[in-house]
Amino acid sequence: MIPKDKAFKLIKIYMYVCEQYDVNLYNYCQRYSNNSVPVFSDQEILTIYLFVGSEQHYTKIKEIHNFAKDYLLEWFPKLVSYQTFNYRLNRMAGAVTELSKQLLGSHKPEDCDEDTLLVDSLPIMTCTGRNRTGKVATEIADKGYCSTKNQYYHGLKMHFVGMRRDGHLPFPYQIILSSASENDLTVFKRECVPYLGGKTIFADKIYRDNAYWKKENETKSNNLLTPIKGVKGTTKEEKQRNKAADDMFSSAVSSVREPVEAFFSWLIEKTNIQRAYKCRSTAGLLVHVMGKVAIAFITLIFNY
Repeated sequence: MIPKDKAFKLIKIYMYVCEQYDVNLYNYCQRYSNNSVPVFSDQEILTIYLFVGSEQHYTKIKEIHNFAKDYLLEWFPKLVSYQTFNYRLNRMAGAVTELSKQLLGSHKPEDCDEDTLLVDSLPIMTCTGRNRTGKVATEIADKGYCSTKNQYYHGLKMHFVGMRRDGHLPFPYQIILSSASENDLTVFKRECVPYLGGKTIFADKIYRDNAYWKKENETKSNNLLTPIKGVKGTTKEEKQRNKAADDMFSSAVSSVREPVEAFFSWLIEKTNIQRAYKCRSTAGLLVHVMGKVAIAFITLIFNY
């Protein structure tokens, strides 16, 4: 049994999931078997996952299932066992990813500055340690290095391209997953830049490539701004002469980029997205990442 206010939230999420399922999500989890219409539906599984994750801030599927078993049986009397719940949720990895895209694409705040983008990446770790060899989701995950934490890890990178919002967290323009070893600039060039035009992009030093961005500025008016990066061969006198101006420019760029760090901190606090140590398959890892994004934003967007 749950309080009345939470019951309204549950209904709201269920109606949204059903609407999206009928429009598009069914394409990602259709069955061609005698059990094509299970007694406990895909919509109910997605609803429980999103509601319990966002309302109770539970991050493990076992915790989510236990809460549903203890408090939601009145709403979901045909609830399946934990093993079946976990198995079927992982089989809907494509639907979870698509639901996250639909959720973000159809609820963009009006104050988003579409011409100013903030870019960064967040490591998603399945295990950590220089000598650890990851054995999970090897099709999409591998070993990388997180300079912020000074730590080697196995897993993914979540590349975030956000639209700037004055006084608020940036809103996702694009979210991309890559293996941990891939260079941030390489992924950004391949997955994002071809679709951008007339944008001012604030990013970290790793995204700097003077020749590439000069061409982008000339052909598509894309302008990259990053903290000043030292040029090899610059004399000590020249560095000292430009230090004040360089430091001021770098501080200005970093202050504009700061909301990205706040966004990552908020996402980690709400969902513990960075720790994927319990994932045991490629589908499970995808559900972990994109499902956590959906859980975080279903609270923010619906604002109950």
